[in-house]
Amino acid sequence: MITREQELMSRHTTFRVGGPARYYLIPENTGEVRAAIDFADARQLPYMVVGKGSNLLFADREFHGVVIEIGDHFSDMSVHMDRKTAENFGNEPVDESENESVHSRPGTVVVVKSGLALSSMASRLAKLGLAGFEFAGGIPGTVGGAITMNAGAYGGEIRDCLREVTVMTETGELKTLSAEELELSYRHSILQEKNWIVLSGTFAFTPGNREEIQEKMRELNERRREKQPLEFASAGSTFKRPEGYFAGKLIEDAGLRGYHIGDAQVSEKHCGFVVNRGGATASEIHSLIKHVQRVVQERFDVELETEVKLIGDFSWDLDIF
Repeated sequence: MITREQELMSRHTTFRVGGPARYYLIPENTGEVRAAIDFADARQLPYMVVGKGSNLLFADREFHGVVIEIGDHFSDMSVHMDRKTAENFGNEPVDESENESVHSRPGTVVVVKSGLALSSMASRLAKLGLAGFEFAGGIPGTVGGAITMNAGAYGGEIRDCLREVTVMTETGELKTLSAEELELSYRHSILQEKNWIVLSGTFAFTPGNREEIQEKMRELNERRREKQPLEFASAGSTFKRPEGYFAGKLIEDAGLRGYHIGDAQVSEKHCGFVVNRGGATASEIHSLIKHVQRVVQERFDVELETEVKLIGDFSWDLDIF
């Protein structure tokens, strides 16, 4: 297991900001994940998991804890296809598992480790001619993070195709939970209240036309390039969608398009994104988020809840308003 001290989180987040983590651990297998938990417990420090570092805002000050990276060492994907489906669509490999009920259903079951990037998973499924994951092709992040927050886009969500998840508890115990037990809802699962680490997910997909699936993915990725500020560092959509509203529309109607604090800016391309134009600090981004929330609340009496997760101590941020 790779162990680093005072590792800058700006190197590991899509916002490209964040101060040092006291310890940064990169386990290479399940046993080392358990060892990483023990490492934190032995030092009486909190721990948290990162994948690709999307959807996170680390404070500028030190995170006095342990960050555990679940990444490239946890990126395997296996396909279990019933024989009839394989024969009809010419796909390999065929693995007719009889031991688990989720594997004995007709169609195709895919078991994915949590460190695999969503874009890679979507691309592999498209090449196999498996439909139902096209929505995720442009979502930054990993399978583990997507399961934890029930990530979604363009009318699709993780809960539409997830069947089971294997996690490690804070005591190092392995547990398998059904999708129903996760209580998946809009950008939420019970994993957000648990200090559990997602190790893998089991998904089910239906065969489709390979060319049509790949074309749909190209169309969705083109829409993202046209509408989202991909040219700047960000954590994706900054705010959750308020019931009955769209966050970006509320922010635009509040006159905040392009508003900035230092190099932290409400995107001029899509107001639902706060971006780092190159030299922003976490404090500036956080202050901008608070300002947007305050203005929208005052103008429209709507509370904007962050989709981005705040990590660390922001109490030293200056409230400049």
